[in-house]
Amino acid sequence: MTTGKQLFTTLTSDGTLTLELEDVTFPEPTGNQVLVRMEAAPINPSDLAILTGAADFENAEYSPGRVVAKMPEPFNSGSKARHGQKLPAGNEGAGTVVATGDSDMAKALMGQRVACVPGNAFSQYAIADAAMCLPLGDHSSETGASSFVNPMTALGFVENAKMDGQKAILHTVGASNLGQMLNRICLEDGMDLVNIVRKDDQAELLKSQGAKHVVNSSDDDFMDQLRSAIDETDAFYGFDPIGGGQMVDSCFKAMEQVAVSKMTEYSRYGSNQAKRMFIYGRLDFGPTVLTPAYGFGWTLSGWLLTPFLQNAGMETVMRMRKRVLDNLTTTFASSYKTKVDLEGMLTKDAILDYRQMKTGEKYLVTPQG
Repeated sequence: MTTGKQLFTTLTSDGTLTLELEDVTFPEPTGNQVLVRMEAAPINPSDLAILTGAADFENAEYSPGRVVAKMPEPFNSGSKARHGQKLPAGNEGAGTVVATGDSDMAKALMGQRVACVPGNAFSQYAIADAAMCLPLGDHSSETGASSFVNPMTALGFVENAKMDGQKAILHTVGASNLGQMLNRICLEDGMDLVNIVRKDDQAELLKSQGAKHVVNSSDDDFMDQLRSAIDETDAFYGFDPIGGGQMVDSCFKAMEQVAVSKMTEYSRYGSNQAKRMFIYGRLDFGPTVLTPAYGFGWTLSGWLLTPFLQNAGMETVMRMRKRVLDNLTTTFASSYKTKVDLEGMLTKDAILDYRQMKTGEKYLVTPQG
């Protein structure tokens, strides 16, 4: 039997959030499963939802390998479905396969370094599905740790746009790790991209990477910039990880204003131009504010990677994965601010830093120390 440390997050009905390392015995893999000795795992925004949420970590109780914090309302009752459940954390990571089930696919991975999506990557070991493992070849676990969520998501946006016959994409957090990746993919594929950023240095960063259309939401003439970028590219199709606030609303408004300016006759229902926005994250937990300012030809929906991959079909998924692996150190490279081990992940300094989700300041966890 294999034992090792694993991180768990538990929220109780009174709003107590406990993050704790425990010694766990991992089962022997069966069938198509593999047991991975985890060596590197990024802390992604999608992990923070169950890891930290909106809890108060300024005033939490810290002890080695354990943190206890309070979850305020309405976030605590909003998470009622998880009350009392001890949840693992860590969507993705990379490591070495040390045991396998008896399927041929699983056996073929024995001893290989792989990237995987086990859902408990903040752990010294994890059981993963062989079909969802990406053999890393000569790449290190650190290089391959973020080879699934961001690369497949950014590539998924472009694949989705192509399926829907689009020639351009709008992205509301242009300078993020994922946004920079999306810019590189779009340049390679000849897909126009409108990048929205919040700061001048983010705009400069993207332009230095070849981005043609960069719009700064902090500028006074933001809406003018956005309209002209949409006008030049026909980007009526956008992706937004912010969720709360008015960013989606601003995008719809600008899209509609561009579409109306091209109409030859007036319609009280607005333009017939189809406008689509997908929310794929919740960087802002507030409500999504929409205003009646863009006719009726708009669609707002959620976008998640796993359902997209299921709908795209195996052939598309295999093609996407091959592209990621072939370009892991170029198009799909990720950078990290710092590395922490499992204990280091639960220190006050680390939590208060990584939960801010600042652009370009991602943490990498090294579970083996």
